[in-house]
Amino acid sequence: QVQLVESGGGLVQAGGSLRLSCVASRSISRINLMGWHRQAPGKRREVVAIITNDGRPNYADSVKGRFTISRDNAKNTVYLQMNSLKPEDTAVYYCNGNFWGNDVWGQGTQVTVSS
Repeated sequence: QVQLVESGGGLVQAGGSLRLSCVASRSISRINLMGWHRQAPGKRREVVAIITNDGRPNYADSVKGRFTISRDNAKNTVYLQMNSLKPEDTAVYYCNGNFWGNDVWGQGTQVTVSS
């Protein structure tokens, strides 16, 4: 069974940066899409960014120009570099991937941006 473990969340002031990491317990080299999602209190979970196996990213409009998703298949790791953070970015951030038909989620990491 595949596990995804996120890390790197924390408390940061508005305008600051954080880098989230997601390590998979199995190889992601053949997993086409890996992604980051987030869920703020009282809101639905939303897609933040996704990345294909060959490194093509796609971003939610709300984070374009501020967040960068990347992956290192050799390390089974997906990253989310978050710059110019805003209070509205406060949420639990989840890593996600579809492993041979099984939709796998990490446990989430809390990101809190103070104004």
